[in-house]
Amino acid sequence: MDYTVRIEPLGQTIDIAAGQTLLDACLRQGVWLPHACCHGLCATCKVQVVDGEIDQGSASDFALMDFEREEGKCLACCATPMSDLVIEADLEEDSDAQNLPLQDFKGTVTAIDDVTPTIRVIRMAVQTAHPVQFQAGQYLNLKVPGCDDARAFSIANAPHDGEIELHVRRVPGGAATGWLHDELQHGAQLEFSAPFGRFFVRKQAQVATIFLAGGSGLSSPKSMIVDLLHEGSTLPITLIQGARNREELYFADFFEALARRHPNFRYLPALSDEPQDSEWSGPRGYVHEVLKQQFTDAAGVTDFRGHKAYLCGPPPMIEACIKTLMQGRLFEKDIYTEKFLSAADAGEAAKSPLFRI
Repeated sequence: MDYTVRIEPLGQTIDIAAGQTLLDACLRQGVWLPHACCHGLCATCKVQVVDGEIDQGSASDFALMDFEREEGKCLACCATPMSDLVIEADLEEDSDAQNLPLQDFKGTVTAIDDVTPTIRVIRMAVQTAHPVQFQAGQYLNLKVPGCDDARAFSIANAPHDGEIELHVRRVPGGAATGWLHDELQHGAQLEFSAPFGRFFVRKQAQVATIFLAGGSGLSSPKSMIVDLLHEGSTLPITLIQGARNREELYFADFFEALARRHPNFRYLPALSDEPQDSEWSGPRGYVHEVLKQQFTDAAGVTDFRGHKAYLCGPPPMIEACIKTLMQGRLFEKDIYTEKFLSAADAGEAAKSPLFRI
């Protein structure tokens, strides 16, 4: 039996199947709802049920308290319909958002490259008549054999590229990343859903951009930068890529070649733990330290105004970079971050008090 859901304040009505979550129904019909963990733990997708009956599903008591349930609130990632519904959601309108519908795909692995001791690059050809539609910076949910829940990975290629590229960092003890590093073979078929996320370049602003990346967090900035340059952007673009040492630095040759072809693109690889006696002549330090060095003038004034910054990497790196950017007079409306939350850590993940995931 199928039902309908009217989403306010949009006034839009969509179809929803029995057993289908509110979040899945909305995303598949091009209606974006705020969300993060998708496991009922982080409360990002909390909405108000104005009319109708729902099954709360596996929403945790921490993310959705008893009094909130009594008030008619639910978590869209868990709640399923028991009747036609009217819901009210806190929706953010963004003129740069394409609001592409969520779709399911099957890809065939065409290339596997171990680019660092812990990061593997995987490329897939997608079995569909049309390329996967997504905005540069968005991510997909990948079904990994032996894992009950799909895993989120940023899409590292630009939308005009016919294949899908993923950067997978091995997580110690991680079942999904362990399988992708140890078991995945060329020619394997993997299923995934895309696109997810609100991490994309605000192109209409027409301002200079700063990309700050650490580890496999390079994937989203790579997609966004290649997309900007492919479209012919001539605005200044800076990428600071953090790694501990040269062994863990990857795609440096790719970005150096990109910088030679595009005068408006500046690439700065920053190494935080490279031996002092090595031949490395590039910047040393953490990403936020190199960021401050590059945007501080001769008088010692650090100023990031007139930019938008996009941050993707480990939470400590993101927090340090946010602090540096704000000290240089760039504030929340011009700083964008991407963080992934698993079922294991969603309830405990540290969040900046100033930024929502």
